[in-house]
Amino acid sequence: MNSQTGDNPPRAVLIAALALAVAGIIGVLVAAFVMQRSPAQDPVAVSGLPAPQADSPECRALLDALPDELGGYRRASLVDPAPPGAAAWQPDEAGEALILRCGLDRPADFVVGAPLQVVDTVSWFRVDEAGVGEDVADPAGDGRSTWFAVDRPVYVALTLPPGSGPTPIQTLSKTIAETLHPRQPDPAPVR
Repeated sequence: MNSQTGDNPPRAVLIAALALAVAGIIGVLVAAFVMQRSPAQDPVAVSGLPAPQADSPECRALLDALPDELGGYRRASLVDPAPPGAAAWQPDEAGEALILRCGLDRPADFVVGAPLQVVDTVSWFRVDEAGVGEDVADPAGDGRSTWFAVDRPVYVALTLPPGSGPTPIQTLSKTIAETLHPRQPDPAPVR
């Protein structure tokens, strides 16, 4: 008896239907994996601080040149109204954001003889938690650190959450070196 003449569908149609069903299941699984891996990020809230040079050409040039990624952190949008001269990056997984501010005043603790750390030709000064306003340093004492690039025409601050590692400062140093001309650091006199 010929299977093509009976009441059963042709074998090719059955194979095509089975392949289509398997492809649909694989598509759903891949979409679910991608959705779990890349959750939608909420905008980052950044409070305003005195930043008299935030609208300067130097800060605008730096903000335009900032990378989309700093280590394991991706560029994030900011909650409106966002302060001028600010940017943020969020980790792929849950965690605190990196916050950049451009055009701030010289940190109060940056005085003659203050220790600097040079990363890719950029001189950085680490601010103690009492050294600047809230949200820039570590008022809660939870391990955040804030570093100021002090050898450029504008002060640039990067606040790092605990465990962020050296890659964000290394990557940002390269961007700062390529975007902003160096100048001699100008620490305040010791009081």
